[in-house]
Amino acid sequence: MSAPRERAASGWTADPERSNLWLLRTMRWIAIRAGRPLARLVLHPITLYFLLANGGARRASSSYLGRVLGRPARWPDVYRHIHRFAATVLDRVYFLQDRSDQFEMTSTGADAIRDPLARGEGVMLVGAHLGSFEALRATAQGRGARVAMLMYEDNARLINATLAAVAPQARLHTIALGRAGAMLALRRWLDDGGLAGLLADRTLPGHSARSRTLWLDFLGQPARFSDGPFRLAALLRRRVVFMAGLYHGANRYELRFVELANFRADAAADGSDVDQRVREALQRYVKLLESLCLESPYNWFNFFDFWALDHDADAATPAAHPPPH
Repeated sequence: MSAPRERAASGWTADPERSNLWLLRTMRWIAIRAGRPLARLVLHPITLYFLLANGGARRASSSYLGRVLGRPARWPDVYRHIHRFAATVLDRVYFLQDRSDQFEMTSTGADAIRDPLARGEGVMLVGAHLGSFEALRATAQGRGARVAMLMYEDNARLINATLAAVAPQARLHTIALGRAGAMLALRRWLDDGGLAGLLADRTLPGHSARSRTLWLDFLGQPARFSDGPFRLAALLRRRVVFMAGLYHGANRYELRFVELANFRADAAADGSDVDQRVREALQRYVKLLESLCLESPYNWFNFFDFWALDHDADAATPAAHPPPH
């Protein structure tokens, strides 16, 4: 097993997420000046360019699609996958500029957050790089909800630079995890009845005393998942709801919500019980993510080797499954 492959799983922060900010600013200009129908035409040459020029993303897409489609992925499949991602990036411009009236929005399972919010109870939303988080944020804010994005300090600068390129006038509330005072800020936000969302389908390099990395079966092969988001929810005793803004083509988005755990209702103080509940919540998350990838395969946007083996992974926990050799 080569060293580059070993580092791939934890090295996504260093390469695959780098965006061409000039290209994003150009897309923003076209989106605003020309309108969405014309801007969508520009996505085709952009998709073709990345299909030809970015071999790593192309191979990662082909590998993933082969798993969910049940057959070897062909070039049209990979093209469709990259084009679907580009379309959601374009639509992010409109969502961030509060122009969501152009879209047909439906929701499934919305009571999972509607009912707690009606009681003034904040909710932690845990999602994935699946569809569009901006579709969810824009819809929730349009209905009067307060939404904050939780992000790790190590990649906050990259995310903020990308958002600034797409919609420089947008005002997003973020809470940087790992920064002094972050836990207190998050607790207050939730106590005030806010929604706090984070994406949990990537692990970060390094180790954290507050999280463990588990190898869980995902689309036929063990992959690394961190239980950090669920440990955070358990520590704060909060309800955890899975979120996704699935893109179904044209101007159609579906918001999907499923409750994963209710640590607010857990009264047991035994540490082993907490570990068990956290593990079960993470397993439910992975199973749900897997089912949505199979249901809507072109919506998952992790263009790197998600199943890459990493000897530095914290897989030495009772709940972890060692990777195959």
